Amino acid sequence: MVIAPGDSEGGPTNRHRGSDQWLLVIAATGVAIVSGRRHALKPHSLLLIEHGERHEIRNTGRGVLKTVNFYSSPGYTKDGNELPAAKP
Repeated sequence: MVIAPGDSEGGPTNRHRGSDQWLLVIAATGVAIVSGRRHALKPHSLLLIEHGERHEIRNTGRGVLKTVNFYSSPGYTKDGNELPAAKP
């Protein structure tokens, strides 16, 4: 994910119903708001956002915020559409 200074991704209704999201910060600084709690982001930060948690990622720095995101189970199709929650 790449977020320009002052921009954000997600928001109060953003969540992944069927997958956990691991977010690794590669460059710049920001803040993650996960279920109402703020988490500082800086290079080499690793954050787990569990399935169902509402979240937003904000770039609070001067540089481009770059992250690598992993989803377990897969969260999206090849076309970028969110997959439904997995069935038990």
